[in-house]
Amino acid sequence: MSDKPRILVLCTGNSARSQMAEGLLKRRVGDRFQIDSAGTQPSIVRPEAIAVLAEIGINISENRSKSVDEFADAEIDFVLTVCDNAKENCPYFPARTKFVHHAFEDPAETEGDLEERFNSFKKVRDQIADYIDGEFAEVLDGK
Repeated sequence: MSDKPRILVLCTGNSARSQMAEGLLKRRVGDRFQIDSAGTQPSIVRPEAIAVLAEIGINISENRSKSVDEFADAEIDFVLTVCDNAKENCPYFPARTKFVHHAFEDPAETEGDLEERFNSFKKVRDQIADYIDGEFAEVLDGK
């Protein structure tokens, strides 16, 4: 185990938004924090999420969708919920855990052809990256 502060990114399926946030956070602050992601109802890692991160040099192809239950006994310093459903269904964490919420659109709900879906994932990837570099960075710098 790491003695770095720990960030857990939560979403419903742990398939797109939380997976992209995990990859982006590992690139930006992985030297200072241990970063994981999980879902309240885990499913699969979406191939589009893998592809749009690969496009910017981040490899999440070996990631798997994990249940938040896997982290029930873990010491978590920050829980970042990236969808409203995960915020509403977030399990109990000790009082010392700092909760941060920012809802992003679910790119997996985009209908259309491959290009439209891919563009939706890229848009959400970039929104998450901007959030991590802005508001969330300020939260982390307070640690």
